[in-house]
Parts: sequence; structure tokens; C-alpha cells
Amino acid sequence: MTIFDFLSMVGGLALFLYGMHLLSEGLEKVSGGRLERILENLTSSKWKAVLLGAGVTAAIQSSSATTVMVVGFVNSGIMKLSQAIGIIMGANIGTTATSWILSLSGLESESFFVQMLKPTSFCPILAIIGIVFIMFLKDSKKKDIGLIFIGFAILMFGMDAMSDAMKPLSTMPEFTSLFVMFSNPILGLLVGAILTAVIQSSSASVGILQALCKTGGVSYSAAIPIIMGQNIGTCITAIMSGVGASKNAKRASVVHLLFNVIGTALFMIAFYTLNAVIGFAFMDEAANQTGIAVVHTCFNIIATLVLLPFSKGLEKLSMLIVKRDEEEERQEANASKRFRLDERFLNSPAFALEQANTRVMEMAEITKESLDQATSLFFNYDKVIAKEVEEKEQLVDHYDDEISSYLMKLSAKNLSETDSKKLTIILHTIGDLERIADHAMNLVDAAADLHKKEQGFSAKAIEELHIFTKAVTDIVAMSVDIFKNEDAILARTVEPFEEAIDSIQKEMKKRHKKRLNKGKCTVEMGFALSEITNNYERIADHCSNIAISVMQLKEVETHAHEYVDNIQKGEGSDFDLRYQNFLKKYDLP
Repeated sequence: MTIFDFLSMVGGLALFLYGMHLLSEGLEKVSGGRLERILENLTSSKWKAVLLGAGVTAAIQSSSATTVMVVGFVNSGIMKLSQAIGIIMGANIGTTATSWILSLSGLESESFFVQMLKPTSFCPILAIIGIVFIMFLKDSKKKDIGLIFIGFAILMFGMDAMSDAMKPLSTMPEFTSLFVMFSNPILGLLVGAILTAVIQSSSASVGILQALCKTGGVSYSAAIPIIMGQNIGTCITAIMSGVGASKNAKRASVVHLLFNVIGTALFMIAFYTLNAVIGFAFMDEAANQTGIAVVHTCFNIIATLVLLPFSKGLEKLSMLIVKRDEEEERQEANASKRFRLDERFLNSPAFALEQANTRVMEMAEITKESLDQATSLFFNYDKVIAKEVEEKEQLVDHYDDEISSYLMKLSAKNLSETDSKKLTIILHTIGDLERIADHAMNLVDAAADLHKKEQGFSAKAIEELHIFTKAVTDIVAMSVDIFKNEDAILARTVEPFEEAIDSIQKEMKKRHKKRLNKGKCTVEMGFALSEITNNYERIADHCSNIAISVMQLKEVETHAHEYVDNIQKGEGSDFDLRYQNFLKKYDLP
């Protein structure tokens, strides 16, 4: 083998891998997210999960892509670990489609139609069509289809280049003796696993093995252990995707590894035991591309049939490897709070509205708790509490999505005038509560940034921030009580309270400027303080909206803008007296 043959082989490998990349990319684009939606709507049937996993993987030509997708779904809570196992097993079957497509290049016949089935015959046609689609059509969907055609053509040209470059190896004793060494099952398995882990694609590594087989120098005794190792090596991508993910996502990647390791161990024990007893005649024969595809497919189907009934055992084993901790238990507790409003109640609108209102009250309490925890981080930072606030914010988002969707369906029903008005008020309120939870997360980010940079406010600024924080948490608590009790009288005190908070914010900014001028504070800390107080001020605005919503519910003539515009704020007015009382209560030292 000359240096030029070696360069041709490396170039062919590069084309093969790049073609596979383009093919997968094009297929994923054309799917337009439909594959993800199919997996999200997965039923609880194990066999359907296997079929879906196999079908999706055959479509996108990558078991790694499917398993990474599944790990992502498990991480986001869309899919349970038990559902993911069937898809992972099916993905291993689906990935064998590539080896069957590649094996078509070995067809031998003088028939025109048989010859046209060979990739070397139809790939140039696909390449031409692909170029036309990409260069001359404006439709993005057709361009993506062109990408698929080009990717497949490049893949096949790369494989042919590798095969042609490696043909001289079949006559080299050094090369043939190398593969005799690989006939040691353990060594062959390691070679297959390492190669596949490096290129992160079992389809690609099987394709490389099929190209090697065209030299005639690779026997089945050498090829079979390598194929077994390739199935283990492909797990590296899923394991990498599980890094930094949730515990269940890590378990999904572990299940993928366990399936392939256990399946390989059982297959090799059974296969080599039978070989020792019976003695398979084909073991010393030269492997061909079709034979590689058959072995690859048989292994994955047999492993799935054997291990699928024990999927619960794989799940438990993965939980022993990735153990539970306090954070996961807390996440499960939050997950248990997630709910679905029963659509059967929509035929009884008044009752359905009451069910939604009950959930909004729960949402209000969670929002209030998240703000209390978020503001505490400025005085005593705790990563666990920061994580809890994040989980509560996600839970509030769930409440917002679920209640909003339910109320939109309810709005199409025949509602009384009172119920229709209440529905509108609830929709506005959940929007304000969701925004307050978002501001709580902003405060967590601000506290985390200060903690990371090991920065802190001056003692005077801390004292002022304590008072401002108390004012903001108090107005949120008051607004939640007003909503729960539908207290329109107390609601009238929120607007002067909100204006007092605006005044406190302005006073804090003035005081910071004075400290800055005296060199007692830094510009950077000023930005941090401004971010905090701006979030506080916006939270107070949302509390004002909630209070006005309650007044609108109880008092027909109340309109948000008119109410704010028509408030009498003159000295000695009811509004001014309340405003002054709040300023005294939260007077900055």
C-alpha cells in the first residue's frame, strides 16, 4: 500500500463521515420536529416504543441522535425513564438500516435494474438532483431534500474511495495477520468499541468495516467481535449528553450502555459456546458486506427480544448506578404538584371556573414563596435555595400554561356575565403572577452573580436593602391575600403602597450616588443594586395590576387605566395618607 493509497483511504473516510453528517442533518431538517413530537406522544407499550425507536433511527440514520434526543426528553421531564428504554432498544435495531443500504454495493448481476440498485449506479443521479435542488430552488424544504441526496452520494463515494484504496491490503501478509490477531474476541471487541467511540457513530464504523471486507482479508471470526464492540462504543454519545443533565437523563444513558454491554456479553457467551460445541464453518470464510449487515441486525434484534422483558430490571440497575439524592427527591415533590385540569368539567362552566380559580390560588402561594426565597439570597446565599426558586418558577410556568389553556377552552362555553368577567380577571392575574416568578428568577441570577464574584454591598446599603425587600415581599403577600379573599377594600391600599415603593427605589438610587461620590461604593455594585431595585419596582407594578383586577371583579365601574388616572393624590387625600403611612413604615435609615 503506497502513500497515495493511504491518502485516498483517509480522503475516502473524510468523505464518508461528512456524507453521513449531511445525510443526518438533512433528514432532521426535513422532519421539521415531527420525529420529536412522535417520541413525545409515545404510548406506554414497550413494543410500540421499540418500533418507534427503530423507525426514527432508520429515518435519521443515527442511533446516537435518537438516544441523545431521548436523553433530552427524559431530562426535560417530557418522557419517563421506563418509556425511554424501549426507544433506546429500538434505536439499536434502526441503526442497522445503514449497513443494509451500504451492502447494496455488493450486488452482482448483468441485469440493468439490479445494477441500478447499486449505490454506485444511482448515487451520481442523486448528486445531480441534490445540486439542482440546492443551487436553483428557493424552497427551503426542497433544499433540505437536496442536502439528503448530496449527503448520501458523498457517503457512498467516500466508501468506494476507501474500498479502492484498501484493495492492495488483501495481498499483504502483514495486514491479513493483523486480522487473525483480531479474531481474539476480546481484542476485536475492544478495537470495535474504541473505533466507534472515537468517531461517535456505529453506522460509520460498520460502514468502515464493510469497506475493509471488500479486500477479502477480513474473516467472520475477526469481524463478529468488532461488530459487538461497535455496539458498545456507540454509547459514548449518549453518555456525553447525560453529563450535567438530571439524574433520570443520566440513567437513560446508562440504560443504553447496560443494554449493549449485557447484550454483547450474552451474545458472545452463547455464540462462542455453540461455536466450541458445533464449530461454525463460516468463521474462517472472508466476510462480505451483506454478512456484516446480517450479523449487525441479528445481534440487535436478539438482544432486544431477550432484554426487553427485563426492562424494569435495567431501570432498577440504572438507579443503583445513578443513586437518588435530596435534589432529585425535591424535584419529584415539585413534579407531583403538576396537574391537569379535567376537561370534562367544561360542560359545567361555573364549576370549571372554580376549579381553575383554586389552582390560581395555589399558583399565587408558590409565587410568593419563590420571591421570599429569592430575596433571602442577598443576605445569605444558598445554592439549594437558589435551585428551589428555579424549580418553583418552572412550576409556576406549568400553572400558567395549564390554566391559560383551560380558560381559553372554557371561554368558548356559554358563560354568565359574572363568570365571563371573572375568567378575564383570572387570565390577567395568572399573567402577573407568572411575571413575578420571572422577576424572582432574575433576583436569583443577580444574587448568584454577586456570590460568584465574591462581592457584597456596604453595611448601609445592606440595611437599606433589608427594608426595601421587606416592603416588596409585604406588597406581594398583601396582593395574594387580596386575590384569595377577593377583598376590594384592601385592594385600594395597594396603589399607594406601590407608589411608596417607587419613592423608596428613587431614594436608594440617590443614596448610592452619594456613596459612590465618597468612594464608599463601586460602579459595578451600583449596576447590581440598580438591577435588584428595578426588579423590585416591577414586582410592585404587577401587584398593583392584581389589586385592580380584584376591584374590577367586585366593582363594575372600575377600569384599570381610569382608576389610576383618576386617583386623588392631593395632600390630605385618602391616597396621600396611605402613601405617607407606607413611607413611615418602610423609612430608610
